[in-house]
Amino acid sequence: MNVADFDYDLPARYIAQTPVEPRDSAKLLRLDRDSGVIAHHIFSDIVDLLAADDVLVINKTRVIPARLRAVKADTGGKVEILLLKQLTERRWEALVGGRNVRVGMRLTIPGTDINCAVVEQMELSRRVVEFGQPMREFLNKGGEMPLPPYINQALSDSERYQTVYSEIDGSAAAPTAGLHFTPELLGRLRRKGVRLAACVLHIGLDTFQPVTVERVCDHRIHSEYALLDLRNAGIVNAAKQAGGRIVAVGTTSARALETAAILNAGGDPSQPRAHEETGRGQKVAAFETNTSLFIYPGYKWRAVDAMITNFHLPRSTLLMMLSSFVGRKRLLDAYETAKHMNYRFYSFGDAMFIT
Repeated sequence: MNVADFDYDLPARYIAQTPVEPRDSAKLLRLDRDSGVIAHHIFSDIVDLLAADDVLVINKTRVIPARLRAVKADTGGKVEILLLKQLTERRWEALVGGRNVRVGMRLTIPGTDINCAVVEQMELSRRVVEFGQPMREFLNKGGEMPLPPYINQALSDSERYQTVYSEIDGSAAAPTAGLHFTPELLGRLRRKGVRLAACVLHIGLDTFQPVTVERVCDHRIHSEYALLDLRNAGIVNAAKQAGGRIVAVGTTSARALETAAILNAGGDPSQPRAHEETGRGQKVAAFETNTSLFIYPGYKWRAVDAMITNFHLPRSTLLMMLSSFVGRKRLLDAYETAKHMNYRFYSFGDAMFIT
């Protein structure tokens, strides 16, 4: 299967530049993956679309305001740094945008006493940079929110790129399916009897890097930190035993749950197709590790029964994951319907509920 199989045309007018208000007023396209039947809703209708024995699995990661505008100490040339992963107190893996940013080069943040050195060159525009001081406190005051490159309007409120339940710093991007929930909507779900379970998956490099290979199977996805603790694994397994659906809020929660199911069965998430015990309905294991699980058509889903998600970029690993869940043609047909109905795409766009 080729990466070109996951391409589709999306004129720029469909790309949402700002979030809707309130959060739960976005459109919601419901897609039945068995029949292909499509229905149109408002996101707040999710209360009526979930049953009392369902479990909604959310990702409690929080986006780090980790975009820094720097200059080269020797020439003053502009450089943009996007911190992806903290390696030590002062060292970070980062995407560095700028011409000829080499190992040994020193960078400074104008108007501050912050400086760093490039200490390692990795693939493409990735670098390891070492700062002269710990950066966490500075980022909370002076870092910018790392909005995706297709969004060209600044946010008046940076919290609008965080979920209302975000808690644990670590992501380079928001788990955007969760942006549609409000505290009031979560309260309505709880009163109905829908249970919430939480995982953590810190979104990293692959959110920003295009797939450059020709064949899907040749792509190597980068690992991301993920966590499902004993309490939340227990909530998921109890619901499975009782016959409830496990509903992943976003591809990140889905990836964490599927990692947990593979680990519970003794498999290796980096080689999910090598594991024989497959199929829906499997229990999950509590875990804390980096996951490199790459889900694309041919994958046998184990834990997730339904998914809430946004509309994703052409040729992206997220589109490949959803294609494995619902079928590539059925998914792309749904995307065409969404375009016809003027849905808004990408991070600040509308949502799908795939059942």
